[in-house]
Amino acid sequence: MSNDSGFYSLKAELPGGKVYDFADLKGKTVLIVNVASKCGFTPQYKGLQELYDKYKDKGLEILGFPCNQFGGQEPANDEGIKEFCTLNHGVTFPLMAKSDVNGDNTNEVYKWLKNEKAGLLGLTRIKWNFEKFLVDKEGKVVNRWASTTTPAAIGAEIEKII
Repeated sequence: MSNDSGFYSLKAELPGGKVYDFADLKGKTVLIVNVASKCGFTPQYKGLQELYDKYKDKGLEILGFPCNQFGGQEPANDEGIKEFCTLNHGVTFPLMAKSDVNGDNTNEVYKWLKNEKAGLLGLTRIKWNFEKFLVDKEGKVVNRWASTTTPAAIGAEIEKII
């Protein structure tokens, strides 16, 4: 069965109004994370970048989705977010335009992800910043982790499917 109507049909807005086409991710392992700059979990940016550096040449892509829905912890605009991430954490993986991951204005990527892989107790809503979804090379969500799971802790899972 073709997954062309699933993961690879998604698109996300990049800063500046450009579009990131998920069709470009075919054959890659993808880690998707909702991120914020003023959160207790913000140091995870460093761990995410370490994963990216370690596995990008083996086919890993990491996509950050800045979101201000949790305690107002991402107040900056897209340019400010990019500057913060680059200067403070050396982030080189793609950051999407700031968007919602819950509620009426949820971006289409998170609507799809939450539908594919519910969290603890079958709940679909994103509970906080830095929840992580791992998508395999066939576009299937294979795992979802809470904010408390560090990037280093999921390296072994990436290693298995990359």
